Amino acid sequence: MLTLLAAAAAVQPVATARVTFDRAGIVSTTASGMADIAAGRRMRADDPVRVASISKLVTAIGVLRLVEAKRLNLDADVSGLLGWRLRNPAFPDVPITLRLLLSHRSSLTDRIDYVLPLDADMRAVLADPAAWGVDHAPGTWFRYTNFNFPVIAAVMERATGERFDRLMDRLVLAPLKLDACFNWAACAPGTRARAAVLYRDGVPVKDMDAATACPVTPARDGSCDLASWRAGRNGATFSPQGGLRISAQGLATIGRLLLGQGRVDGVRLLTPRSVALLQKPLWRSDGRNGGGEDGFTCRYGLAVAFLATPEPGCRDDPFGDGGQRLGHAGEAYGLRSGLWIDPGSGTGVAYIATDVPAAPGVRSAYSATEERLAAGR
Repeated sequence: MLTLLAAAAAVQPVATARVTFDRAGIVSTTASGMADIAAGRRMRADDPVRVASISKLVTAIGVLRLVEAKRLNLDADVSGLLGWRLRNPAFPDVPITLRLLLSHRSSLTDRIDYVLPLDADMRAVLADPAAWGVDHAPGTWFRYTNFNFPVIAAVMERATGERFDRLMDRLVLAPLKLDACFNWAACAPGTRARAAVLYRDGVPVKDMDAATACPVTPARDGSCDLASWRAGRNGATFSPQGGLRISAQGLATIGRLLLGQGRVDGVRLLTPRSVALLQKPLWRSDGRNGGGEDGFTCRYGLAVAFLATPEPGCRDDPFGDGGQRLGHAGEAYGLRSGLWIDPGSGTGVAYIATDVPAAPGVRSAYSATEERLAAGR
């Protein structure tokens, strides 16, 4: 059986879901494959999935809600809220701000593991010089770094005294009536029961037992006592960089929020000014200021990527039509996901695929599966 599954996974994803939308609502919905092979459960567009780095965009929405409430400042030194001095040892006089963290210009790196055990002390982890880039000062270089977001989550916790997963539910998920959560700790049992399993080569690798497994990375002794949580001590606990569980339909609501200038289905979540901040690139590749050599990301803002950059070497257009879109991609545990909106036409698409084949795209640095789901063909 596993041999057959592996063979199938080599040519097509185990499951896909795709939703198109405009400002008024969902336009089309498709889903295929198996959400859970062992249970014989087929994929649906409302099944929650760990959508990987699209989580960063949703985290940024939470940050901006706190900025609007004057609990956070995008340009303040985050050390003040953390209660300890966060600095790149090579550039000790340059403050680290939320704007730099959100836009991957903080000079943090992923050379050390950003998936920390429940009892980790993030302050001690980030004291390791290996966590930092030594060649470029904060603000001068783009390096996509997951570790930026545990720091952001810690700052949010210190500003509010609330656990990150519960805080994101209060700020974003609950007001939008989204059946979603960061990790499984804050999701209802019925939601956990519909989890789409993540596979690699036909083998389950994540969320195969959402109802009973420890919802976070256990402590070093294997324990899983969330009562040990302390605000800001370990911002990685609830995976702000990639742990959001949400469906393709739920992602469409986030997209419609951005298309609606911060308002969706009668709910005003963000001001138009905040949405304008999300729609502004803060970094643009010029070949000398960071980024990847494959042209996957050529423009980036506050946890927002921008597509179809008209520069040599940029291969950031999975749609293949040159259209200017913004949003975020996700990749982890064999999954690929995307949430992209076109503010000009007022339309967007959200897609999810599990156990994605390795086949590269033909028109971009994205995979062939992502190109197919982005363009709908």
